[in-house]
Amino acid sequence: MSITQGIVLLFIGFLIFTLDKKQENIPVPTVLVFIGIGLSFIPYFSSIEVTEHMIYNVFLPPLLFVSAYRFSPAQLKKNIGIILFLATAGLVVTIGALGGLVYLISGPFLSISFLGALLLAAILTPTDPVSVVSILKTTTNNEEIADVVEGESLLNDGTSIVVFTFLLELYTTQQEFSLSSFLGEFAFVFAGGILLGITCGWLVSKGVHYTHNKEYQVMLSIVMAYGLFHLAEAAGVSGVLATVAGGLMLSFEYGRTNKEEHFKEALDGFWGVVEISALSLLFLLIGIAASSYLQTSIWGFAFLVFGLSIVVRVLVVSGTSSLFPSWRKHMSWRESIIISWSGLKGTMSVFLILRFQIEQAGGSSLFLSLAFATVLISLVIQSLGIYPLSKRLESH
Repeated sequence: MSITQGIVLLFIGFLIFTLDKKQENIPVPTVLVFIGIGLSFIPYFSSIEVTEHMIYNVFLPPLLFVSAYRFSPAQLKKNIGIILFLATAGLVVTIGALGGLVYLISGPFLSISFLGALLLAAILTPTDPVSVVSILKTTTNNEEIADVVEGESLLNDGTSIVVFTFLLELYTTQQEFSLSSFLGEFAFVFAGGILLGITCGWLVSKGVHYTHNKEYQVMLSIVMAYGLFHLAEAAGVSGVLATVAGGLMLSFEYGRTNKEEHFKEALDGFWGVVEISALSLLFLLIGIAASSYLQTSIWGFAFLVFGLSIVVRVLVVSGTSSLFPSWRKHMSWRESIIISWSGLKGTMSVFLILRFQIEQAGGSSLFLSLAFATVLISLVIQSLGIYPLSKRLESH
C-alpha cells in the first residue's frame, strides 16, 4: 500500500466516522468493510496487497495497547474469573465443539478433515467487539456486560493464536496430537507473555517519572506498544498478551498513584487519534482483502456455520457464568445472550485466515472463502443486531 493510497483510505474513514456520529444502528467498522469491498473493484485500490504481516505487526500492537491501558483495572479485578475462563478454557471448549459440529455437517458442502474443521473454528473463535462495546454501554443497565466482553476480547486474541498455531502445525506436519505438548507450549507462551508485559509495563510506569515532558512520555508509550510486542515475539512468547498485560499494568500504576495525570491526558489525546485512524484503515483493508474470496457457492454453508458459532457460544457463556457464584446471582439468560452476541469476528480472524493462506501456499480457496464469508456475516448481523437485541432484552 502506497502512502497516497493510505491517505485516501484514511480520508474515507474520516468521512464515514464524521457522518455517523451516533453510531447506534450502523456501527462504522461494518460500513467500512463494505466500502472496502466496493473499492476493490476500482483498479487504484485493487492493487493493494493486504498481508498477515501488515495486520499483525503494524495494526495490532497499537490497537491492543490502547484498549488495554484504557480498560479499568477495577473492573478487570472484579471480573477476572469469568474473563480468564472465557478467554482460555472457554475458548478451547468453543473450538472443540464448533469444530466437531462443522465436521459433522460439512459433507454436502465441503470436503474437510476434522483437523481442518478445528482450524476453521479456531479462526472464528477470537472476538472483536470494537464496534459494539460503545453500544452496549449505552443500551444496557449492566456495565459489567461490556466490561466482560471487552476484557475477554483483550485476552482471547493471544489464546486463539496459540491454539491456532498448534493446530496448524499438526495440520501441516500430520503429527499426532499430544496433550502434554499442547499444555506445555500453551503455558509457556501464555504465562511468558503476561509476565513480560507486566514487567515492562511496571518499568515504563516508573521510567515516565524521569521526564515531565508529556511529548517524550508519549514517545515512550509508542516504544512500549511496538517494542514490547516484538520483544515478546522474538522471545517465543505471546506478543499479543505481552502488549495487553503491559497496557493494563500501565493503567493500574497510574490509577494507583495519580502522579502524572497530564501523562494520561496526553496518552488519551495521542492514542485516541491513532486508534480511530488504525481502525479506519484496517476495516477498509479487510474489505479489500475479503472481496476476492466471496464465492457465491459457499454462502449457504457460511450462514449455517455462523449460526452454529452463535449457539455454541451461548452454551459456553451460559455454562461459564454458572461456575461463578457471584455471576449466578445477577446474570440471567438475557445477559448470557447479549455477551454471546457481542462476540463478533473481526481483525484477529482475518489475520488467522491470511496466515493460513501463507502457511498452506494459498490454501484451499473454498476453505478461505468459507472463513471470510463467515467473518463478514458475523460483522454485519451481530453488529447491526446488538442495538435492538440489547434494547429488547433489557426492557424485559
